[in-house]
Amino acid sequence: MSTENRVTIKSLDHEGRGVAHADGKVIFIEGALVGEEVSYNSYRKKPAFEQAQVATIFKKSSMRVTPKCKHFGVCGGCSMQHLDARAQVAVKQRILEDGLWHIGKVKAENILPAIYGQAWGYRERARISVKYVIKKQKMLVGFHEKRSSFVADMSSCEILAPKIARLLPLLAELVAQLSIRDQLPQIEVAVGDYVDALVLRVMATPSAADEALLRSFADEHHIQFWLQSKGPETIVPFYPLDAPALSYSLPEFNVTMPFAPSEFTQVNSALNRVMIGRAMRLLNPQAGERIADLFCGLGNFTLPIARSGAQVLGIEGSEALVKRAQQNAASNGLADNTSFMAMNLFEMTEAGFAKLGHFDKLLIDPPRDGAFELVKSLGGDNAPKLIVYVSCNPATLARDAAELVQRGYVLKSAGVMNMFPHTSHVESIAVFERA
Repeated sequence: MSTENRVTIKSLDHEGRGVAHADGKVIFIEGALVGEEVSYNSYRKKPAFEQAQVATIFKKSSMRVTPKCKHFGVCGGCSMQHLDARAQVAVKQRILEDGLWHIGKVKAENILPAIYGQAWGYRERARISVKYVIKKQKMLVGFHEKRSSFVADMSSCEILAPKIARLLPLLAELVAQLSIRDQLPQIEVAVGDYVDALVLRVMATPSAADEALLRSFADEHHIQFWLQSKGPETIVPFYPLDAPALSYSLPEFNVTMPFAPSEFTQVNSALNRVMIGRAMRLLNPQAGERIADLFCGLGNFTLPIARSGAQVLGIEGSEALVKRAQQNAASNGLADNTSFMAMNLFEMTEAGFAKLGHFDKLLIDPPRDGAFELVKSLGGDNAPKLIVYVSCNPATLARDAAELVQRGYVLKSAGVMNMFPHTSHVESIAVFERA
């Protein structure tokens, strides 16, 4: 569906697509950058907008770079490798500020300097698809193609942890030899400090020959296989059974975090450490304060807060994660000033929050849906004086920020953290103070 319209790109949207206007419509163009003159091929047409792929670039942006990955443009894992890494962060900062203003009608008094990490080989958590394609006579192991349910034919990945990326073609060869190759749709990756775990989603029981192949592969490549037959609760270690436990460390706070492959941890452990350092400096927890860590997970922020001597209550929706957080607090010698509870924070009420008692400060780290019901429950004399809000979705952060401002808070500062280079994901941190 070719449309030889020539347009100039005015901005980038929250998915990293070039935004232009033609024939009274907004055109979202994948692969186009601000200031470029391009033509495009539309793949989706609606009355008010079109979605398109760049066809020809007549005038290039000075920020355009050659993508490092040979699969970029086909694989759906990355969307911004054609844009200079520093410029990507500037785009994300603008997306954050625009969201706060256009959605929340709020502006931060201070923009925090962006946090950068390594641009390549950072991804330590991933869900990789597996499929035997009869037409290609080939086993494919990789991410999905862009805008497709097909598995990309990839032999490498520049954002995966290098030791895992190197295994992609070898895993394809391994799975092709298994009797259950058509019953193994997914491999989940979890990289720890001392072990790399691969969880095989098996919908049939591996044969004795399959098991021998898996053991041999694990020995040769120094990884640990886990098997998952149904839901996450069925994930069990397969081989080697004496491998070290999965864990990551937070040296600045003398904390080590064991975790299971099914439990949520950040994909980028190096940036996670920097993010926690910034969050702690902004929160400035003190001995004697009572602080809540909401959506606490396995204690990623709770335990560093507790190191200050503050009393910390971690709240999380999952009973299993609460149990893990309690174990992690105990193993790090922090059981005395931490407590944890399971509660659905998406259904929080003002009365429910009041029952938890007074908090001096809050740290909120919600999933993409944000924390709207929670922030609506922060009212009256019980409201904490300081809130540090870690967000993975600028739109829900902006909505929640507007509510907090309505409730007497001031947005003191906000900034981005480039947790996911070369993708359109925007991770950010914001600080609210009681006026």
